[in-house]
Amino acid sequence: MPQSKRLLAAGGGGRRSGFRPPVVLLLFLCVIAPLLFFAARRSTLTPDSSDQEGVRSFSSKKNIGWREQLIIQHLKPILTKEVIDSISASRHELGQWSLDYLRKNHVSSSWQVDGVDQDNMTETDTPQNVSEVERKNSGKLENDALVGSLLTENKDTKDNSDGHQHLDSPAKVARRQLREKRREKRAMELVQQDDEALVRLENAAIERSKAVDSAVLGKYSIWRRDNENENSDSTVRLMRDQIIMARVYTMIAKSKNRIDLYQDLLTRIKESQRAVGEANTDADLHHSAPEKIKAMGQVLSRAREALYDCKAIIQRLRVMLQSADEQVRSLKKQSTFLSQLAAKTIPNGIHCLSMRLTVDYYLLPLEKRQFPKSENLENPNLYHYALFSDNVLAASVVVNSTIMNAKEPEKHVFHLVTDKLNFGAMNMWFLLNPPGNATIHVENVDDFKWLNSSYCPVLRQLESAAMKEYYFKSDHPTTLSAGSSNLKYRNPKYLSMLNHLRFYLPEVYPKLDKILFLDDDIVVQKDLTALWSVDLKGNVNGAVETCGESFHRFDKYLNFSNPHIARNFDPNACGWAYGMNIFDLKEWKKKDITGIYHKWQNMNEDRVLWKLGTLPPGLLTFYKLTHPLDKSWHVLGLGYNPSIDHSEIQNAAVVHYNGNMKPWLELAMSKYRPYWTKYIKYDHPYVKGCILSE
Repeated sequence: MPQSKRLLAAGGGGRRSGFRPPVVLLLFLCVIAPLLFFAARRSTLTPDSSDQEGVRSFSSKKNIGWREQLIIQHLKPILTKEVIDSISASRHELGQWSLDYLRKNHVSSSWQVDGVDQDNMTETDTPQNVSEVERKNSGKLENDALVGSLLTENKDTKDNSDGHQHLDSPAKVARRQLREKRREKRAMELVQQDDEALVRLENAAIERSKAVDSAVLGKYSIWRRDNENENSDSTVRLMRDQIIMARVYTMIAKSKNRIDLYQDLLTRIKESQRAVGEANTDADLHHSAPEKIKAMGQVLSRAREALYDCKAIIQRLRVMLQSADEQVRSLKKQSTFLSQLAAKTIPNGIHCLSMRLTVDYYLLPLEKRQFPKSENLENPNLYHYALFSDNVLAASVVVNSTIMNAKEPEKHVFHLVTDKLNFGAMNMWFLLNPPGNATIHVENVDDFKWLNSSYCPVLRQLESAAMKEYYFKSDHPTTLSAGSSNLKYRNPKYLSMLNHLRFYLPEVYPKLDKILFLDDDIVVQKDLTALWSVDLKGNVNGAVETCGESFHRFDKYLNFSNPHIARNFDPNACGWAYGMNIFDLKEWKKKDITGIYHKWQNMNEDRVLWKLGTLPPGLLTFYKLTHPLDKSWHVLGLGYNPSIDHSEIQNAAVVHYNGNMKPWLELAMSKYRPYWTKYIKYDHPYVKGCILSE
């Protein structure tokens, strides 16, 4: 039993277990398996979101890269490299530019996108976007400016199309105000930079104006501080323009028999001329000037309505222009005449000084008229100077400046030659004011009996009828402008043998070997003894060349249309200056320099080779016999050139006031005058008595 039961139990159990497995399997196959299948298939077919975005990004990047290359290829010829670099930098920092980006971020409140209802945007989003963009764009003003220039500002486009006003949010207003402040700040910086630049230019102009001589510019100077306003003479110019037009209409009115208008115009012209007077600035005008301008304007308006004719006005203006041009040329000639006339006159003070000295000299006993150290006059081992002058004050400056700058004054010997009129004055001055330990001697050119018309061509020519007619012709033009072109060559100094005596140095000083020739319009600033040691290399004349200036070449002085000049000289040969010249008198005698001078002077009796003067014959006589000295020995131009470099003057051994503006004249340039006046004793009784002042 027990065994059978166990078997039955086992058999029964086996049947139950054999029956259950198919049911479980059926449930698995029908319900769970399909679910697992579909889940597995979906996971297999659908990638995750990150992979999907990566694929899309790759495709997008590939597409965008192709487009960028095409755009840049077309924009490169148009835009500069800086603009393209700025766009590229802006793209890297802010991301790809797209309409979606502008919709979401709103980089500027002034940008609007058509088709987007911005009212739907919540105010909670706007501040967040604003702060985000502010964070991205802080410190990038250049990028904002670039974006603003690329996109058109059209804030009210949508509002106008929808027919209602759009109110900006507070954040947009704040950003707009921030932008405006930045623009204002930048504008203020630019204005400040312009103001600073203007101030620098004005200061530089004022500094330069200090070097401009006031005597040359006259009363009105554009550099004066009271003329800083560029429109300070606008009213004056307006009135003068009105006067010109009124004159034009006057002539037209007279030709058309409009007597009433003609009389009105004449009246207004006279009134305006009286109101303008000599005014150069508006401040100088008469107080009635505004009324005159108004009255003239009314008359001109009437004349324009009644008489305006373009052709007639052009013709009249052309006639007035030609007339004004002729007047300018005439005034220039008069100015040249007067300046040359003033340059050749002797100021009253110097004339007074000469007369007083002359009187006192001839009151001296004969024994007191002699200079000491006469034994040095022919000693060739000393430093000898030749000075030919009829100006006492000028000669005193040359001697004083030389001695005050000499290292060994006792070795210097001055040979002064003057004319009969100034012989007593020159002697008396140096007897009263001896040059320290130096030696001085004064001679009268009229005492050189060998210097006569039979020996000297210049004296013979001056005595000829042709020369007398040239200088003293009774029917000379009496007007200032007529004949002024030849006034320079009618200078009285060309009639004086003092000017030509430089060609006879060996005859005047036969026992000397070397001598330094000085003009009376120079100032010595350094010791000159080194000039006696200069090797002239067989030449006769040691001088500073002046060919750096175009007008100091031979063709500016000599007539190269003459065959004698053209055959023997180079028109581009370098000229040199008289005023400070070291002459080797031994070589002079060997080469017969005086004979060469006589030859050319005889050929120029009719003034066909050169005009009068001593430099042209000097250029011919010493042609290829002149040794060039260093330019620092002799600086020229203080009598005509206002722009000489200050350092050149300071470093010069000799400064020369060649030109019309001599330092003893009122014409002198004030900035150069102190170099000359510091060697004058203005407290001297004779100087004070003749009212000579600095």
